[in-house]
Amino acid sequence: MSYRNIVGLGIAAACLIASGCVTGIDLRQPEMSIAKVWHATLPHNGHTSDLVSWWSTFSDKSLTSLIATAQSSSPSLESATAEIDRARAALATVQASLLPALNGGGSVIRSGSGGVAANRVPSGTTTSGSLDASWEIDLFGKARQKSEAANLRVQQRAADWHGARVSLAAEVADYYVQYRACRELERAYAAELASQRETIRAMETATDSGFASSADLSLARAGVATSGSTLTAQRSECEVLIKSLACLTGGDEQRVRELLASGRPGIPAPKAFKIAAVPAEALRQRPDVNALELEVAAAIADVGAAKADLYPTLSLNGSVTIGTSSLTGAGAPWSFGPALSIPLFDGGSRRAAVGSAAAAYDVAVAGYKSGVLNAVAEVETTLVRVDSTRRQIVDATAAARNYRAYFKAVDSNWKAGGVSLLDREEARRSAQSAEVSLIEIRRDAARYWIALYKALGGGWDASRASLRAKPEEELH
Repeated sequence: MSYRNIVGLGIAAACLIASGCVTGIDLRQPEMSIAKVWHATLPHNGHTSDLVSWWSTFSDKSLTSLIATAQSSSPSLESATAEIDRARAALATVQASLLPALNGGGSVIRSGSGGVAANRVPSGTTTSGSLDASWEIDLFGKARQKSEAANLRVQQRAADWHGARVSLAAEVADYYVQYRACRELERAYAAELASQRETIRAMETATDSGFASSADLSLARAGVATSGSTLTAQRSECEVLIKSLACLTGGDEQRVRELLASGRPGIPAPKAFKIAAVPAEALRQRPDVNALELEVAAAIADVGAAKADLYPTLSLNGSVTIGTSSLTGAGAPWSFGPALSIPLFDGGSRRAAVGSAAAAYDVAVAGYKSGVLNAVAEVETTLVRVDSTRRQIVDATAAARNYRAYFKAVDSNWKAGGVSLLDREEARRSAQSAEVSLIEIRRDAARYWIALYKALGGGWDASRASLRAKPEEELH
């Protein structure tokens, strides 16, 4: 039988056993119904700059330097890069199966035997070299589907890498804002404590002269002790935040302290920006959503590869051996021909593999849908919080100003003997509480802006991004 007849018979048998030569599947990318507009109020009515220059809107060099340091030395990014390399190695392994395999070997053997002359075999040398070749013909696309799935997972790991960058930058910025707010609170508590100590010195003189009671002096001293405890706790919290920033930026705490000391004091406030894109378009710049979509596509390819494995396989095999012997002379046996492997009975393992791949596809689709819904909800929620804190700042500023004015009036009245020290302490605590609330609201407002940066994908653009780009070139 000729080679063509063997190949033709093999393909015909494969089609009969598998009831068709096509491995097409009815799986497709999931469709999601997403609102065409944002339902939450857009920040500042959607004016001025955009996400691409996000970090520059803070106008804080210390912040951008800390982010750049974290991007260049974070173990989380190194881990994400290693995952990309591993996915690329897996892709190279799968792609190698599409090509013929060629193996060679060789040997040199010296042999002979002693004994009586009748049984003696003279010594001789035998040399041989062999060449074996094999190639599995991808009739039904199993290898191509596996290659496609591996390639999609390389892209998925790249999206994960970008997502890790966005998360890291947001985390550094969030700790930085918390640190600046922590120092603002520390200054507020320190100023209040200094004022209380001045009051105590005056009261001690008045008490010695008989113009103030010892009870009022004890109350004032208790207030100072409480304020001192609060200030100590606040300073401790600021030190903890420095440790957190040092951890995120590679562990060089001295460098972190230098950057923090060289920066502008106060809570950084970003400028306004616009969200011109509708939800579906905005979600495309989220690396995590992109990674989920790639996983769905890879799962479709996995199902195709599992289905193709149900069908027969056809391979071409050949070998040639060249050998010489001082006793028998030279020889060159060779062989070449196709080999057909038809799955007849495997206990259902192949079909179980198809079912497993299909279930993995269902999991990927569910994960994608959940990820999209969570992403939309995250953006909408953050937009609400950004707008809420923006409005709260106006009222909190007015409250802090008026409570401070009220305290000054009560303080003057107390010095004139018109009100008790208890009234003055109540007014002081109200003024301090209003000031602390304003600082915390301003802190939360900046943190929600950062959360919005992360929720919108950090301005990530896959068409421009490079996996090996330097961190300072990749910062947005």
